[in-house]
Amino acid sequence: MKWRNLTSQNSVLTALLHPLRFQSTPSPLPSSYAPIFQFLTGLNLLKLGQQIHAHLILRGLTPTPFLVAKMVAMYASSGDIDSAIVVFNRIRQHASTLLYNSIIRASSLYNLSEQSIGIFFEMNAAGVRGDYFTFPFVLKSCADLCDVWLGKCVHGKGLRMGLVFDLYVGTSLIDFYVKCGELGDARKVFDEMPVRDVSSWNALIAGHMKHGMVRVAEDLFSRMSNKNIVSWTAMISGYAQNGLANMAFEVFDKMTNDVSNVKPNWVTVMSVLPACAQSSDLDRGRKIHDYAASIGLNSNASVLTALAAMYAKCGSLSDAQICFRKIPTYKRNLVSWNTMISAYASHGCGLESVSTFNDMVRAGVQPDAITFTGLLSGCSHSGLVDIGLNYFNSMKTRYNVEPTHEHYACIVDLLGRGGRLHEAYELAKMMPMPPGASIWGALLSASKTHRNLEIAEISAKELFILEPENSGNYVVLSNMYAEAGMWREVNNLRDLLKTRGVKKSPGCSWIEIDGKLHMFLGGDKSHPMSGEIYKFLEALPEKMKVLGYVAETMFALHDVSDEEREQSLGGHSEKLAVAFGILRTSSGAVIRVTKNLRICGDCHTVMKFVSRIYGREIMVRDVNRFHHFKDGLCSCGDYW
Repeated sequence: MKWRNLTSQNSVLTALLHPLRFQSTPSPLPSSYAPIFQFLTGLNLLKLGQQIHAHLILRGLTPTPFLVAKMVAMYASSGDIDSAIVVFNRIRQHASTLLYNSIIRASSLYNLSEQSIGIFFEMNAAGVRGDYFTFPFVLKSCADLCDVWLGKCVHGKGLRMGLVFDLYVGTSLIDFYVKCGELGDARKVFDEMPVRDVSSWNALIAGHMKHGMVRVAEDLFSRMSNKNIVSWTAMISGYAQNGLANMAFEVFDKMTNDVSNVKPNWVTVMSVLPACAQSSDLDRGRKIHDYAASIGLNSNASVLTALAAMYAKCGSLSDAQICFRKIPTYKRNLVSWNTMISAYASHGCGLESVSTFNDMVRAGVQPDAITFTGLLSGCSHSGLVDIGLNYFNSMKTRYNVEPTHEHYACIVDLLGRGGRLHEAYELAKMMPMPPGASIWGALLSASKTHRNLEIAEISAKELFILEPENSGNYVVLSNMYAEAGMWREVNNLRDLLKTRGVKKSPGCSWIEIDGKLHMFLGGDKSHPMSGEIYKFLEALPEKMKVLGYVAETMFALHDVSDEEREQSLGGHSEKLAVAFGILRTSSGAVIRVTKNLRICGDCHTVMKFVSRIYGREIMVRDVNRFHHFKDGLCSCGDYW
């Protein structure tokens, strides 16, 4: 029942309390308390619930298993799981099915999975029979632990009791198998169910999407006769998770058209926004934001957080800030704060990351491992070496967060970027877990920046073992050999690449103009405007040289003349995309380009000159971060 106002709620409570106040017998019966605790369940009136409990104790009454079940449910729904467990323990030996169900449900919802399963087996040992309310929460606990064997034991128990053909138990089994990656078993349960509802279909669709089986999910969705909001949202979320942004947009558009009888809600909006971030589709993101506002979601904290993340990943930090500031401080949860800290970090605003972290701590929100990844990354990208080290050293002692491999990678990167390569290398050797690819990759990148061939060779050789098919590692070391004139080593690396069958990942950049995505590969001449693009780029060096530009030919690998290497640099994909953007957009429009690899040093230099010559703001999002070029400068301060 939904309460229209506080008055109606209070009148019902007064009626329920009446027998306790005016009962003719010297003491009210325990059964008088049950409807009161049931009424309080879900209302978050813990203090009142505790007072009623105290009233019961003062009257010297012994709660029945039925009453205790209602008390457990009230305490659990009010956030006091400890009291729920204490109340259960006092009558544990005389527990009924209802009481066991109440504590199993409470334990499951509080992620006390092992306790939930333990009580279930205790229930069986006591000879108390479970029912179709018991099994869904036990299976949820098995799924949370991802314990397939245990879940199958519970499945077998349900089979023997004839409960697996119950609609809710069957759907819970599908959900359990899906979450544990056992899609074959999930489908078998689904096929054997005599009656299925939309939840059964939705669980199977979400599971196949989660494991990348998009075609199977599409087939299931097409066969559904009764699709609800969860069905549509599962498809949108699944497409986004599998990198199929256009498909996610297509389904979202179908929901928003006039013919559809199922309209997006706040969960749907949050599900489609990551697709905008994947494709760097800022215009599409803004349209979805407008739609969210039109259905009254502009003050929803979760939606505003998702919008802030989308805007930050699409390159509009100012829009991300606006969305974040719209969230009242008391509604900003850990996800909201982490989103903004990471947004500032990815845009090279380390001081803002630090400031936001401090605001978060002052607001009483406890940071977690994700918080520190964003914070330390921000310090690394902004050269805040000492500040980053201080936060890293205080993670465990002050904030009780155990540093992970990812945090060590941030610190190695922080030290390496700061020129303290030997400290970074020593940390990599002394860290409590084996250094992985991210650690050696950070060292290799820093070695390239600071031209330390010795550590570069050590790092690259480790990466050749950890990531034998990642061509980027070979390219970086080969570039360093070429810069040092070590052409024999360059040729040896090329031979190694051929022997291992490793293919160089092609540089690819894309830009969206008027709702259409334009993609460019390095040296690409397939675009309809390629003639104009290359003509623009050919005229560019002379304009830049007047301002002091010198081509950084070290970023061209081949053992050829400087002139030939300079020509090869001119065809890098990000330059093609930026040239196209300038040719196709009006004066003053921001050029937004996304690249699949790290932007090269020469392209970075060229972008600064282009922003100055043409008076344009250029935003390039590479695999690591954002670069905002304006008036001949980059937001990274050349610290990247």
